[in-house]
Amino acid sequence: MDARWWAVLVLAALPSAGAGGENPEAPPEPWTQLWFFRFLVNAAGYASFMVPGYLLVQYFRRKNYLETGRGLCFPLVKTCVFGNEPKATDEVPLAPRSEPAETSPTWQALKLLFCASGLQVSYLTWGVLQERVMTRSYGATATSPGERFSDSQFLVLMNRVLALIVAGFYCILCKQPRHGAPMYRYSFASLSNVLSSWCQYEALKFVSFPTQVLAKASKVIPVMLMGKLVSRRSYEHWEYLTAGLISIGVSMFLLSSGPEPHSSPATTLSGLILLAGYIAFDSFTSNWQDALFAYKMSSVQMMFGVNFFSCLFTVGSLLEQGALLEGVRFMGRHSEFAAHTLLLSICSACGQLFIFYTIGQFGAAVFTIIMTLRQAFAILLSCLLYGHTITVVGGLGVAVVFAALLLRVYARGRLKQRGKKAVPVESSVQKV
Repeated sequence: MDARWWAVLVLAALPSAGAGGENPEAPPEPWTQLWFFRFLVNAAGYASFMVPGYLLVQYFRRKNYLETGRGLCFPLVKTCVFGNEPKATDEVPLAPRSEPAETSPTWQALKLLFCASGLQVSYLTWGVLQERVMTRSYGATATSPGERFSDSQFLVLMNRVLALIVAGFYCILCKQPRHGAPMYRYSFASLSNVLSSWCQYEALKFVSFPTQVLAKASKVIPVMLMGKLVSRRSYEHWEYLTAGLISIGVSMFLLSSGPEPHSSPATTLSGLILLAGYIAFDSFTSNWQDALFAYKMSSVQMMFGVNFFSCLFTVGSLLEQGALLEGVRFMGRHSEFAAHTLLLSICSACGQLFIFYTIGQFGAAVFTIIMTLRQAFAILLSCLLYGHTITVVGGLGVAVVFAALLLRVYARGRLKQRGKKAVPVESSVQKV
């Protein structure tokens, strides 16, 4: 890597103490608490599981263990490394969305209202709590400023544990297709999902929540790039047009909005780098999950597999760093933080179930419209609760972005009506 790029990264990582803080006179953090250093430490922790696992997979494949293996470990190795070929008699057909038995408009409207309300409540609550946990202190009194929770990886773990439990019970209670994918293949989507979630939480220390939401809305562009690289997809002209409009709207917002209190160009650069990391990792997750669906699994099976490895990676990394107990102790010292963490996890797990149900009942286009409106509401709610300011030009930029997103939904619907092959909607299994 060119020395100039290293200089940019170091500059972005160093001045992290003043970002989004309430006490601008606080002493600088030790270098071990800088976001770039913690990212490298977390990545090293994940690698301590990924690298040995990858070597084992390659070893079993070279030894042709599927043909020669025997013993008690054979079923486990077969499931993790080779997978199971589904039998026709075991298949649970994953039929496309079918019309429900109740066809009355009133019943359909009630179900749509239920889906929209569930998605809005789950993700708006999650967004508000996310900003509260990462940007405000706990235990503040008249004589003490309190303390902040800074370990984003612990929050990722809490979200994934509850999602794993919910997906596991769902798979037990409801019949699923016979699982055929090698388990190790979930680890790639899981690793990128954990890193994207970490970047998402960490970015709130440096940029405002509206900026983060707008960056998420613009991930259509890197998703298209990843689609070309990973899945060799081609795109229509209107998709490039809407991607360009999104870029213009985001640029208008970023260039016109004033800096947040106690921020600096360097801390803003840190936030933008973390947001870029979030978008890149999340784009890879979506495309990798799309490729995994070739095994004819259900969305809940995908949810379980990805969250299983996410829990494995984050628990292992936290234990290696000695940070797991510190996170638990912080929950013990601050019951309000424990309640916020639990509610974050509930919103994350319930939100994913609402995603599956909404897409199954009304299709991906309706779901995308609901989630696009949710992002706009999230910006408005954050501005009302936490005092973020947006200029007129910045507001126009936000409007351009969401108008472009709605235009994408409309164009995709028209494309389906004309009988053409529509571009698949980005995978929605992991949204938080």
